[in-house]
Amino acid sequence: MEAATTESRRSLTGDKAQRIVDAMRRSVARRGSAGSTFDHVAREAGVSRGLLHYYFGSKEQLLVEVVRRDAELRMGVLDDRLAEARTADDFIDLLVFSLEELVREDPDFITVVFEMFSLSQRNDEIAAELAELLRRTREHVAALLAAKHGEGVLHLHAEPEAIAEVLFALGDGIALRMLADRERDFTETIAAGVAAVRALLDDVS
Repeated sequence: MEAATTESRRSLTGDKAQRIVDAMRRSVARRGSAGSTFDHVAREAGVSRGLLHYYFGSKEQLLVEVVRRDAELRMGVLDDRLAEARTADDFIDLLVFSLEELVREDPDFITVVFEMFSLSQRNDEIAAELAELLRRTREHVAALLAAKHGEGVLHLHAEPEAIAEVLFALGDGIALRMLADRERDFTETIAAGVAAVRALLDDVS
C-alpha cells in the first residue's frame, strides 16, 4: 500500500487530479468520510470510478491527498503573507486575518482535517499519515518563526517548534468553535488569543 501511495502522489497531476481532490473535499464536508464513496466523488469530478481506484486504492488515501494538498497550499500562502511582516504586530495581525479568512471562506478545509483526525483514531495507516503531515507543518511554521526571530521582527520566548504547536492548537480550536457556534461573536476570544500569542512572540517587557 505504501508503494502504491507514493506512486499515486508522483503521477497524479493536472486539471483532472484537481477536480478529483476538489470533489472529495466537497463530499467529505457534506457527507463525512464514511458517506463519501468513490461513486459520489467520481460523479462530481467527472471521472471514472476505476480511475480513483487506480490512483488511490481507497477513499481514505484520497482523503489524505486532499488534506496534504490543502495544507501545502495554505503553507505557501502563509509564507507569502508573513514574509511582509516587519513587526510582531504585523505578524500576529496576519495570523488572525488568515484564521478569520479560513473560517469565513473555506470552512470545508477545517471539516476535512477533523474528519482525517477522526479516521486516524481507527486506522493506523492514516494515523501515520496525519502525524507526518503535522510534523511537516509544525517544522515549516517553526522555520518561519526562527527566520523572523533572526530578522529581529519577533522575540521568541520558547523554542520555535513549541510555539508553532501552540499557534496550531489555538487556531484549530478557535476555528472549530467558530464553526460550531456561528451566531456567537468571537471578537473577545480572538483578542485573548492574540494576547497569549504576543507573550510568546514579542518583547512585552
